[in-house]
Amino acid sequence: MLTIENTTKWFQLFSDEIIANKDYLSELDTPIGDGDHGNNMARGAEAIQELLKNQQFDTLSDLFKNVAMAFIKSVGGASGPLYGTAFIEMAKASKETSNPAELIATGLDGIKRRGASDVGAKTMIDVWTPALEVIKLNQLTVEKINADVEATKALVATKGRASYLGERSIGHIDPGSMSSGYLFETLLETGALE
Repeated sequence: MLTIENTTKWFQLFSDEIIANKDYLSELDTPIGDGDHGNNMARGAEAIQELLKNQQFDTLSDLFKNVAMAFIKSVGGASGPLYGTAFIEMAKASKETSNPAELIATGLDGIKRRGASDVGAKTMIDVWTPALEVIKLNQLTVEKINADVEATKALVATKGRASYLGERSIGHIDPGSMSSGYLFETLLETGALE
């Protein structure tokens, strides 16, 4: 179950991971995007860290909502609105449930609607969807997450800037999938899924 404590830890770990891998995320984005995914996500990560340092939250919903707004305000490109939408949907759903699978399912629905996309388009959805399936079974592992991120190499991008490359997008890991991989790896580290 997600609590204020372990969700705070989740966002702290996630933002640490993003900042540590900022250059790598931008490297992934260079051949198929604007080359700024790492810098954009790091701005969001820093905003989250500032928020967590300076504010206490009474409910899980407040925590998700404030993280969403910090992210949306500070992250450019598609990442801000997509992650922000996911966290806003999770904020709404967390008024009724603290079940990680249910919250991630609502976040994923938000991403699909916002991005008008689905599985197979070489986007973060290609990591969120299989992660959700194994979270439901209580079988999420770092190996599984890494395999799903790696699997985006074989896909042709049909959304975002990478879609302009068509077949040339094959052979590159999707940067949004990589940052989503960090999101799920750090969720595992919190122990919230045990």
